[in-house]
Amino acid sequence: MNKRHLTGILAIGAAATLTLAGCAGSDDNGGDTGGDASAATCDTITLGFLPSWTDGLSTAYLLENQLEKLGYTVEMETLTEAGPLYTGLAQGDVDIYPSAWPELTHASYMDEFGDSIEDLGAYYDNAKLTIAVPSYVDIDSIEDLVGQADRFDGRIVGIEPGAGLTAQTQDSMIPEYGLDGEYELLTSSTAAMLTELDNAIAAQEDIVVTLWRPFWANDAYDVKDLEDPRGAMGEPEALHFLGTDGFSDRCADAADLIAGIQLDDAQYGSLEDMVVNEYGEGREAEAVEAWIAENPEAFDTIVTD
Repeated sequence: MNKRHLTGILAIGAAATLTLAGCAGSDDNGGDTGGDASAATCDTITLGFLPSWTDGLSTAYLLENQLEKLGYTVEMETLTEAGPLYTGLAQGDVDIYPSAWPELTHASYMDEFGDSIEDLGAYYDNAKLTIAVPSYVDIDSIEDLVGQADRFDGRIVGIEPGAGLTAQTQDSMIPEYGLDGEYELLTSSTAAMLTELDNAIAAQEDIVVTLWRPFWANDAYDVKDLEDPRGAMGEPEALHFLGTDGFSDRCADAADLIAGIQLDDAQYGSLEDMVVNEYGEGREAEAVEAWIAENPEAFDTIVTD
């Protein structure tokens, strides 16, 4: 049996590290296989995700539903930063990251850990990073932010320090548009950014935030993406399921199911809306069942009973 357990997370500021321990595999007679993945059976699958990044939240519960219907035991491990998640994935203490951005946003993590990670397939192909303002703000391009810092208190309100969106904004967008010294990128959490956005819109105040698509907040709030004529936020990319190295050999039928999951804008949007908004925290499993009932042919490998 190849059961893995995440035993702890130690976070110090933006530099989070992961303390991990795994149980060795055992053969059919109860003997120790020495942790050899090729000799281990695949009966428990650990999904690692960041609940505040609701693309991963939604697809984690979708995978939980589908994998349990195949007979697997699914363990859910929630983290707060991408770095520890990629570390756990590379070390084999997390089996699947259910919504990764490896092509651009998380490219630095793939450079570091990619040799120990397996790409299980992309489920969505039009994800992008954005800089956004409320629709009532009379600015339409990132270029228009130049010289306007006083309107926004010199702030661009961001999300988690370790997010790829944070790095792209700080290292690419801000210098490309000459916003250094005029704006400060504030980092905290996705929830804190959304609170700031909500409060600003309620008061009809100017605010600029980092956002991304697909993300339910783009529909929940009256916001618009600022044009990015210099392409500093990067090109659209795909969202992938990533597995620990050797996952598809060890869990072949699970990997086949995952490879068949491909969602269009409407399908993904309805899944996230049901999980995050319509049903909400604590009812994610119900939300996925309701979504499958409404979308019984959403992807080629869907399990409906």
